[in-house]
Amino acid sequence: MKVELISITPDPERVIEIAARTCYQSVDKMSEATLGALLPKLLASGHESPFEHAYATFRISGCSRAMTHQLVRHRLMAVSQKSQRYVSEKSFEYVIPPSVPPDRIEEFRRDMETIREMYAKWKNAGLRNEDARFVLPNACATEIVISADFREFRHIFRVRCSLHAQWEIRDACLAMLKELYRRAPRVFGDLAREFGVEG
Repeated sequence: MKVELISITPDPERVIEIAARTCYQSVDKMSEATLGALLPKLLASGHESPFEHAYATFRISGCSRAMTHQLVRHRLMAVSQKSQRYVSEKSFEYVIPPSVPPDRIEEFRRDMETIREMYAKWKNAGLRNEDARFVLPNACATEIVISADFREFRHIFRVRCSLHAQWEIRDACLAMLKELYRRAPRVFGDLAREFGVEG
C-alpha cells in the first residue's frame, strides 16, 4: 500500500490561528510565540471549528476495497475511488491479509485466480463491468483519493489508529498521521505521541 500526500493548506497552523483569533478579534496579537501556545489550548478547550479551515488530500493505492469501505464511513470528507463500473477488473490485483498462514498463501492466490475466471466468464457472457463486478472480492486492490479538514482527520485518526481498528486501515491512517504531524506538529502532536508516530 502506498499513501501519498497530494495537497495541503499552505501554512496550516497559521490559517487555524487566524480563524481562531478572528472569533476573539485578536488577530493583531499573532506571533510565532502565540502560535505555539494557542493551538493546543484550542484542542484542550474543545474549540475545534478553526481546525476546519486547513485541508489535506491523500492518494492511497494498493489497498483493498475492504479497507476503503471502512474509510468512506467517515462522511465529512471528499472521496474519489477507482470505479469497478467503468474500469475492467479482468486482471485485478488483490491484497492478502497477513493473517493468512504462510502455508496457505498459494491457496488464497488460487482462489483469487478462480474469481478472475468467474469475472471473465460473466464479461464474456455479455455482462458489463458494473454487473460482472458483483463476483469480485473485498480483497480487490483499489485506489482512492480523500480530502478532509484537520478536524475530521483528527477524528479519523482517533478511531482508525487504535489497536481496535483493522490492520490495513490502521496502517493507512498511521501513515497519514505521520505525514500531517510533520507538516502541522501543533495540530497532530498529541495524536502522534498517542499512536507512536513522532519519529
